[in-house]
Amino acid sequence: MAEPGGGRPVTVSDVQQLVRRKDEIEAQIKACYELLEGQKGVGMHEPLVDAEGFPRADIDVYQVRTARHNIICLQNDHKALMKQVEEALHKLHAREKEKHAKDEAEAVAEAMRQSPAQPFAQVNAVSPGSPASLSGLQVDDEIVEFGSVNANNFQNLQNIAMVVQHSEGRPLSVTVIRGGRRVHVGLTPKRWAGKGLLG
Repeated sequence: MAEPGGGRPVTVSDVQQLVRRKDEIEAQIKACYELLEGQKGVGMHEPLVDAEGFPRADIDVYQVRTARHNIICLQNDHKALMKQVEEALHKLHAREKEKHAKDEAEAVAEAMRQSPAQPFAQVNAVSPGSPASLSGLQVDDEIVEFGSVNANNFQNLQNIAMVVQHSEGRPLSVTVIRGGRRVHVGLTPKRWAGKGLLG
């Protein structure tokens, strides 16, 4: 039997087709064994001649020999088919693994493109009770992303002030580097007892 699909990649339906063929062969082998069973329980190795060397009269010798021959051929086909099923499954799993690894690498690359890990500002004060304090922002946090502002488009603190004003009452995604680790903080600029919308 030819390799499923020839040059194209192995698909799940190719494997299912091989498994169906395997089931068919197993059913044929079973039928041949049942035929032998019907011939006075003659198996694969019992003699087909009597004590004097003549063909046994109590069984259909031709039918037994044909069934035995078919079983041997079918078992060989079955063995070859099982090898094909195994190879097809290996290819299928290898392709899935490869695809998963590729997707993961692309996701990492995309994340690196989207969020340059270059800090552009440092938190030097956080007022107690302020929105910044409530969000978990800490002194010495290095800001990598502040809403849409990052190292690529940051020019001065006015950029951050603009984002804060436009985001009053709405959560902002802020990414900082704290102790060498990236930390995401959800910060909602709003009016409070102190100065500004952040503190």
